Amino acid sequence: MKNFIITGTSRGLGKALAKALIAENHRVFCISRKKDQELVEVAEKKPGSLEFFEFDLGDHKNIRNLMEEIFEKMNFAAADGVYLVNNAGVLAPVKRLEDCRDEEILNNLHVNLAGPLILTSAFIRHTQGFKGDKRVINISSGAGRKPHYGWSNYCAAKAGVNLFTQSVGLEQDKSQHPVKILSLAPAIMDTKMQEEIRSSDEKDFQELEKFKNYKKEGKLFAAEAVAEKVKELLLTGNFEQGELMDVRDLF
Repeated sequence: MKNFIITGTSRGLGKALAKALIAENHRVFCISRKKDQELVEVAEKKPGSLEFFEFDLGDHKNIRNLMEEIFEKMNFAAADGVYLVNNAGVLAPVKRLEDCRDEEILNNLHVNLAGPLILTSAFIRHTQGFKGDKRVINISSGAGRKPHYGWSNYCAAKAGVNLFTQSVGLEQDKSQHPVKILSLAPAIMDTKMQEEIRSSDEKDFQELEKFKNYKKEGKLFAAEAVAEKVKELLLTGNFEQGELMDVRDLF
């Protein structure tokens, strides 16, 4: 049996990925601020199993306790793979940096960067003695490589995700039973985050019309299609240790 820990499973890519995995005989641990009842009902009819942990990754002080709880529920003797997908993310605040409140800045960094760092640290520690397949996929963004007006917090966090992925990759190359780690830009998907972007104020986000046109012109990827590519990378895909990848290269 393969065990998957996925964050941000109440919508978008995380939800689509959880659905795809529970359709097969896998065990999925979902971390979201709220339980998604649709996923629970889908899991009841599928061969895989699902367990929800209602948790806000902004609460960074309790992430290690959460991971302790999850790993206590895993049966390593029956597992042939353990996987972590750091998918949860927040875009806000969308505005010039000087207009951001301190608490907005900190929440963005806690969810988008500190959370994945702590989760990955705990994952590596808990699986050090496990000799089966171990992988971490960090869902990054093109914003981690390119600046956007009004997205200083989000861009900084995603750039941090990319570099911490590369650094952990170097560290794991020296490990006896290494965790393979990848940072994946998931393309522009038709999700709630895109709705949030399109509802931005143009004075805060100067690329507003361009993002509205992505929707009008049908240029947004379906979350389900991207989830299939993520699943392939988790189960069968080959990637370089610490690689930065764009999912569009897989279509």
